[in-house]
Amino acid sequence: RCQVIGWSGTAAGWLGFDADRRLCEAIETRTGMPACTSVLALNEIFALSGLRRFGLVTPYRDDVQAAIVANYGKAGFECVAERHLGLQDNFSFSEVTAAQLRSMVAAVMSGPIEDRPQAVAIFCTNLRGAPLVEELEEEFGVPVYDSVATVVWKSLKLVGADTRRITRWGRLFREMN
Repeated sequence: RCQVIGWSGTAAGWLGFDADRRLCEAIETRTGMPACTSVLALNEIFALSGLRRFGLVTPYRDDVQAAIVANYGKAGFECVAERHLGLQDNFSFSEVTAAQLRSMVAAVMSGPIEDRPQAVAIFCTNLRGAPLVEELEEEFGVPVYDSVATVVWKSLKLVGADTRRITRWGRLFREMN
């Protein structure tokens, strides 16, 4: 039986976080089930971890990327490094390769140590970032939060499940249980 409804979309990143708050309220009112989203879960993770500076990896266009950075800035989270691909349709997002994602994360983490992000967000639910998280965290020494993984994490939390049962998707599931 359904115990939670998770929206794995990231549009609230550029539309504003209230879009996902309204969506969750509507789902909960209509179904009586708790609801969560990738973006709100990521925001919660940032707040719980005390993170203020992050790196952002997306497939999006310039204007979409700028809106995401601006919305996070308004919420008190500074994007200190970013990479995006200038793509605009969901199918093209799904064609982004693991090698491209690795390269983008490496670029985000390439600055001087004191200027590097405290974590990296792979932000788009049509990217296949979650399977790369463990290796990226090991290589760069910071948490990597994939937007597919964040909604899974929050869904598990809402139903009281032990998130440590999820393996290979990063320290999020081990450390923020």
